[in-house]
Amino acid sequence: MDQKIGIIGIIVKDRKKNSPPVNKILSDHSEIIIGRMGIPQRDEDTGLISLFVEGNTDIIGSLTGRLGSLNGVVVKSLLMPIIKKGV
Repeated sequence: MDQKIGIIGIIVKDRKKNSPPVNKILSDHSEIIIGRMGIPQRDEDTGLISLFVEGNTDIIGSLTGRLGSLNGVVVKSLLMPIIKKGV
């Protein structure tokens, strides 16, 4: 299956409740995460997370699907094929 590289944006509402399951899912998919940045918005009890990922569409879809199934979590992704040199 073709490898993709991409960015996943995650908004986590009600951080105290939703952070543990979000972090568990991210940990379960750590093999495809190549970078992560989190920014808390304490006044709104919201967290913003950006992920840089590399993997096939099945595993990336598993990550985004599990995250998106959580109440109070919004997920959007942008994926592009990896272009190999000389191809």
